[in-house]
Parts: sequence; structure tokens; C-alpha cells
Amino acid sequence: MRAAAQCLRGVAHRTPRITSRTLDERAGVRAVLKAELLQRTGSFKFRGAYNKIASIPPEQRARGVLTFSSGNHAQAVALAASLLEAPATIVMPADAPELKLAATRGYGAGVVTYDRYSQDREQIGREIAEERGLALVPPFDDPLVIAGQGTAALELVEDSGGLDMLLAPVSGGGLIAGCATAVKALCPDARVIGVEPEAGDDYQRSLEAGRRIAIDVPHTIADALQVTTPGELTFAINRELLEGIITVSDAELVEAMRFAFERLKLVLEPGGAAGLAALLAGKLESRGTAYIGVILSGGNVDWGRFCQLLGTGTPASAE
Repeated sequence: MRAAAQCLRGVAHRTPRITSRTLDERAGVRAVLKAELLQRTGSFKFRGAYNKIASIPPEQRARGVLTFSSGNHAQAVALAASLLEAPATIVMPADAPELKLAATRGYGAGVVTYDRYSQDREQIGREIAEERGLALVPPFDDPLVIAGQGTAALELVEDSGGLDMLLAPVSGGGLIAGCATAVKALCPDARVIGVEPEAGDDYQRSLEAGRRIAIDVPHTIADALQVTTPGELTFAINRELLEGIITVSDAELVEAMRFAFERLKLVLEPGGAAGLAALLAGKLESRGTAYIGVILSGGNVDWGRFCQLLGTGTPASAE
């Protein structure tokens, strides 16, 4: 983790920690928020992508890198590859938010689209990587990616002086695996809890079963959290370090987005609001925990979709 932090120093932003008296009073806890929506490319994903790509030998990087992602990791790989002078190819779902598709292309990456409901992105990606001789940059199931993501929690603990609990969104499990590793190393008694959509509860089911469970692609507004099964490496880490998983509804995600906008002046995408949603909805087993850290993992949502979700209408151009 420290090696990843050194690699990212001066490249990734040390994102701010944010507190809110209103949030503390409403949730009945003392909370500190890590604003990863203000990270480069708008999410925590830049940390893991850069740490991984920087480790690839220059001669391999020159041939190019490839990843598969619904959007945030796609943008992160595209930018990190550009900074490290590596051509990037990204396999993305055809129905990914246009904002994320446009940003990925804007960073210089080539995009290959697929149908997330009928095609296997990993199979497509691995076939292309093998055919073209590209280095694979997995979105979560990789030690260097996990270590990079964990630097978000490392910074939060260092800047906050310790935590009693950490809440973080869960998709493939890379963010929370890295964060749990960092938190447990610095605050051994701290509890680490993941948050995922009710419709996409593969991690909760997997932890309860003691093995990786696969589900259908979940229908949820949290497009960044639509992975259908935990990663192999991330699950091995998380079943040892996590206390459990909390699920939140789409309505609770929207309420958290609204709170962040109105009271914190932050724009969160649905998946990025998951930890805050769990806190605001009173999903914790007990109130009064001394100090709770929450990873606000991303803010990549276009304004039309944001307005639509918050019930304030659609942009005039879409009418």
C-alpha cells in the first residue's frame, strides 16, 4: 500500500475530507467523507489504474493496454495510459452513460462496445488482448489495482487520525478490499462494511454462503455497481476483513445524492453515494459509533440524468 501511495504521489489528487454537522445530527454519528468524486477522472478508479499501468515494463506498455469497464475504470485507464504513453483499448457496455463513453474516448482510448445483458465482457476483453498482444488492466481483481484503490482509505485514516468504522461501495470488491487492508493495518479494531444496491447483492449473498455467488446483471440506477459476481482475489480478502455488507435501495441512493448536492454541495453518481445512503437511511446496527469514514467513490453523472433522478425534470434539449 505504501508503495502504491509513493507511485501515486504527485500524480493522483489527495482528495479532501469533508465533514457536516447536519449529517452527524441526522445519522447520529460523527462522520468524515472522502471525496473521491474530486479525483482525476471523477472517481477513485484512477488510483488503481495508474498504479497497475505504471508497473508494466515500458516495452509492453508501448504495445498497449486493455480493460473492460462500465465507465469509471474505463476513464481511469484511458487517462493513466495517456500519461504513461500507452495506447489503450476499452471494452464498454453499449448502454454505458454517454458521459462516460465520451470521456473515455476524450482521453484518447479506443472503445469496443458490447451488450452487457447477453455478452461476457471478460471473454471479449481477453480475446482482444491476446490477439493484439495487449497488457490486461483488470478493473478490480489484481493486487496492484487493489493496492492503488486502498490509498484512498490510507489517506483518510492519516488525515483523520484514525477511524472506528469505514463504509465503502462494493462492486467487484477492489475498492473495499484495498481500503479494508489499509484500515485494518492502521486501525486493527475498526469495522469495515461494504454497501451495494439491493438489486445487486452478489457480495452479500457470497459472504453469507462462504463462496462466490453469481447473479444476473442487476437493474439498478447505480451503473458503476452492476458487476454480477465478486472477484476471486477480492473475495478472498473481503471475506476475511469485512464485517458485512449493507444493501440500499435506488430510492435511498437518490436521497443520498440529493443530500450531498443540497447540504454538501457535491455532485455524486448513484454508485458513489452508496456509503452515504447507508448512513442516512440508518442502516448501521448501532448509532453513536465514534468516528465513521465514508468513501464517496465517484461523481460521473451527466446533468440531465442527475436532474431526472432527483425529480427536477429533464434538460430542455431532450424534450
